[in-house]
Amino acid sequence: MSRSTLILRSRPCSGLLGSLLLALLCSFPAQAAPPAPPKAYVTLIIDDLGQNLPRDRRVLALPGPVTTAIMPDTPHAAEFAREAHRAGKIVILHMPMDPATGPFAWHPELPVEELQKRLEAAFQAVPYTSGINNHMGSRMTAQPQAMAWLMADLQRRHKFFVDSRTSAQTVAAAEAQKIGLASVSRDVFLDDERTEAAISQQLQTAIKLARKQSSAVMIGHPYPQTLAVLERELPRLKAQGIEWIDIKSMISLRSNQAMSGHGKGGIYR
Repeated sequence: MSRSTLILRSRPCSGLLGSLLLALLCSFPAQAAPPAPPKAYVTLIIDDLGQNLPRDRRVLALPGPVTTAIMPDTPHAAEFAREAHRAGKIVILHMPMDPATGPFAWHPELPVEELQKRLEAAFQAVPYTSGINNHMGSRMTAQPQAMAWLMADLQRRHKFFVDSRTSAQTVAAAEAQKIGLASVSRDVFLDDERTEAAISQQLQTAIKLARKQSSAVMIGHPYPQTLAVLERELPRLKAQGIEWIDIKSMISLRSNQAMSGHGKGGIYR
């Protein structure tokens, strides 16, 4: 038998073997792509603004949708509110509440008429506000009657509420939830300890919490150490899979539901 005959006879075997291998490969299911990690969102509020324009303008320069919480009894409240509004930042009233003092501060012994007068004056002092959060207020936010009145008034004004949660006894968010007022609660204070190391650690705590529960609300202050950390770290959030959204988007995302640190089953306690 010639060599050419052997080659011709080997070709069908070769084709059959290839078909069998192809069939065998096709019988294995295609490997699924790994699931995408869940979305994690953070929002940032900077409190105590309106006191120092050069310092506060660093907040406006932060690379994202920072919420500016402006105190009504500061020398630059109205001017900075206008600047923040022009810069496209959300402005909220940082409302003084007991144990805070001053002409706008709310105290438990004040009648509703005086609370209303002080709130109206505070809104007049800080233009372009979309909502409010409490400055201090550990005594005041524990008052159910006053908080219920406040939430009803904010609803009438079409403004939202952010509970800074300066006290474990706060009932503010619970009263907002009862009437369906748009609201959200703080998860992490960034700068109770004013060192860059501690602030960086708190930022990482917020990021971990956002990954765990899909979102985290951070509050900080315009301290030099806080601003230094934020200027350095905020541009890196995207690379860590974290989305920085504005406070209105966060309220919408959470749909007025309490996180596990604020209540149970979505209900504020």
